[in-house]
Amino acid sequence: MVYHFQFGVVLESWPLLLDGMLKTIELSMGAMVIGLLIAVFCSWGKSNGPRALHWAIDAYIEAIRNTPFLIQLFFFYFALPTMGLQMSAATAALVTMFVNLGAFATEILRAGVEAIPKGQVEAGLALNLKRYQVFLYIVLRPALKTIFPALSSQFILLMLTSSIVSTISADDLASVAANIQSETFRSFEIYIVVTAIYFLLSLSFMGLFKLAWKRFLYFPEGR
Repeated sequence: MVYHFQFGVVLESWPLLLDGMLKTIELSMGAMVIGLLIAVFCSWGKSNGPRALHWAIDAYIEAIRNTPFLIQLFFFYFALPTMGLQMSAATAALVTMFVNLGAFATEILRAGVEAIPKGQVEAGLALNLKRYQVFLYIVLRPALKTIFPALSSQFILLMLTSSIVSTISADDLASVAANIQSETFRSFEIYIVVTAIYFLLSLSFMGLFKLAWKRFLYFPEGR
């Protein structure tokens, strides 16, 4: 049996693929920003917050890190509506992604925070800085510098994981690919193209994160 490749059928759908790619980027970037803010707050809460907040953050982290992303997605999209909280597929996808990232990024950021010498924190307090100022200016930036490679990898993993949101019919690259496949029946060709697009997206995000590193986080020792 000889298989005849027909990439022309797939390439005719490039506007749909482009739209799906842009929606994947939009969804991923939104989740990255909100997830990082959650991680910063949770890291502060674990370091400076009251014990009750510390326990709540630990419970959140353990619940997310020890359950599958797909189950979390189904919880937000299918389970919460039974309690009166209705979400669109796009909103449920975004919420699931930033809630998931927030838990993993908190643990990554915590490792960076704990690597900061206590003497630096004590010096900041001795200069009469508020605790939140010490956290933002003395702890957070050096911590981000330390854990940025791991955090970048987590961001890219989140972007790749976004393909799962197509299971609830949220619009993204994977859902567009499934629609094209159902119309053309050219599974091999469409998923070769989509694999290449995800690979290029990963490389693009990597380049963007390296640029962010050089622009905002890199500084020579002693600066």
